Amino acid sequence: MESFCLLSIACCRLSFTFAAMPPLYWEVILFYAFCAVTAIQVFYYLFFFARVAFLKPKKKLQSQQHPVSVVICARDEDENLARNLPGVLVQQYPSTFEVVVVNDNSVDDSKYILQELKKTFKSLNVVELTQEAKLISGKKYPLSVGIREAEHEVLLLTDADCVPASEHWIQKMQDGYDKSTEVVLGYGAYHKKKGLLNKLIRFETFHTALQYLSYALAGVPYMGVGRNLSYRKDLFIRHKGFASINHIPSGDDDLFVNKVASGKNTAVVIDPDAITRSIPKTTWKGWLRQKSRHYTTAKYYKPKHKFLLGLYFATQFIYYPLLAATALLYDWRFALGVFGVRFILQAVILGKSMKKMGEKDLWPWFVLLDMWMLLYYIIFAPALWRSPKHEW
Repeated sequence: MESFCLLSIACCRLSFTFAAMPPLYWEVILFYAFCAVTAIQVFYYLFFFARVAFLKPKKKLQSQQHPVSVVICARDEDENLARNLPGVLVQQYPSTFEVVVVNDNSVDDSKYILQELKKTFKSLNVVELTQEAKLISGKKYPLSVGIREAEHEVLLLTDADCVPASEHWIQKMQDGYDKSTEVVLGYGAYHKKKGLLNKLIRFETFHTALQYLSYALAGVPYMGVGRNLSYRKDLFIRHKGFASINHIPSGDDDLFVNKVASGKNTAVVIDPDAITRSIPKTTWKGWLRQKSRHYTTAKYYKPKHKFLLGLYFATQFIYYPLLAATALLYDWRFALGVFGVRFILQAVILGKSMKKMGEKDLWPWFVLLDMWMLLYYIIFAPALWRSPKHEW
């Protein structure tokens, strides 16, 4: 109680001191605040994001070709299966691989398309589900069934609306494994289309991937995306699959990785041939609904991940308002000088990262797209507290 009183007195004195400060002092504090926020942002770029920009894959003296099971879950995806599944089935892989497609209670023509593809591709293994899983929503149950049916230890996951960027996707993702690796994170991108919405979707996807890939390279992996993710079947079994997160509608990819991944068992593959691409949303409403659903799982991340992500998002959110306030109220020359440090780092690190991840056409727009993230956070912040909807 005594320490609390002393702290209260100190806070009061500090308040009176700030109240008595002339206006110039407040302007100086504003400038120092901008410098501090910039320093935090610079730290993230240098300590985390630069790891992706300057990543040089280690050359393996020996490359073991593990048999791979590609697992895809689909519900009413007949058009996507017809369009994208052949790109998975024709992969050039020296060792054995199979493609397990779980057709989850589809009422369209998915069953017949899969039957026709199976006549041509013997590596295709189709699992038909005709009953819904009680109390388990989302993809967790069909994905668990697909993993159970998989014949091989190394699992490679993607979605029905995704297509590999090359015929060497399996090969490149499998190369991420060594004796200690149990999880391999890849990049799931979107096709390039015309229009502003497409640029915003692709930049947000790139920005998210830049974070989870760089965090993994720094030894603190926190998520992966089901469009391009690999892990060992034994890892899934040891952790009892999705049992601990079955009550959460989504999270079959990011929450599972958040639970099982560590700095010692996780690897990253960043290669143009190892990317998967899917068709982005074409309407603002569809995209907003999709992203809102994705962000409902972030509150279940481990505390250290929430702290690191929260600090970055918070400083990025207030960066441009502080820049404008410092330029107007303090001295625009000092504001511009501090801004220039972060700008140069962004230009170099984002440019190199976008080139590696097949998004280099976004680079000329990176400042405007970075400013857009301020509005983006305002739009999607409520999703962090909203209860997720029970959807597939």
